[in-house]
Amino acid sequence: MLKTKTKKILALVSVFAMAGTTFMTTYAATNIGTAGVTGTGAFDSNVVWDDTFPGTATGTVSGITVTAQVLPTLNMSLSASSVDLGTLLAGTTSSGTIDIEVGTNAANGVSITATSSSGWLTNTSDNALQINNLTTDGIAESYTFESTANAIDSTISGFTTTGDLASTEVNDTTSHTIYTTNKPERLDNTVADLTFKVSATSDAQTAAWNYQDTITFTVTWNF
Repeated sequence: MLKTKTKKILALVSVFAMAGTTFMTTYAATNIGTAGVTGTGAFDSNVVWDDTFPGTATGTVSGITVTAQVLPTLNMSLSASSVDLGTLLAGTTSSGTIDIEVGTNAANGVSITATSSSGWLTNTSDNALQINNLTTDGIAESYTFESTANAIDSTISGFTTTGDLASTEVNDTTSHTIYTTNKPERLDNTVADLTFKVSATSDAQTAAWNYQDTITFTVTWNF
């Protein structure tokens, strides 16, 4: 009889011990779950419980990126489609201008070039006759490009303009840089970024008739 009671007591002790073990296994685990991104384990981390009730459990998902895009913009506006130098008088310089406005969000600004298509002013009845400062024809005339940067219309700190073109003789189809900036600027047609100037001087022996050149302005962004 004593043995039987002893066995029952030992059996109850074993049951309670097992229950305690089960309780600890079920509720005392430190890592109780996972925090992550659906479909990938690259961001997974453990959800950690502080082993108390009511207690807290914490999990983190780090490295989630935020992306956005700003599309590039670049605009150039000229105030006129032609420059009329009028009737040239021998030895007297005649000039005309075009205002140019630029707007861009290019991080490193823009550059503008001006290129003569013929390399000089050409007589429209005989393209062998030109106005330039070359003396191969025995006549010293002049045909020049010039540019001047105007008021700054960018609000970005450190914005600068460089590359103003001093009066430069046009004897070929070289592209001349007339404007350069280093940061974005807004398009504001009420304030021209630069003024481009064309000048010509004829000689008493310059052949009569109409003269013409076609200029190409190219703006290039600097990203």
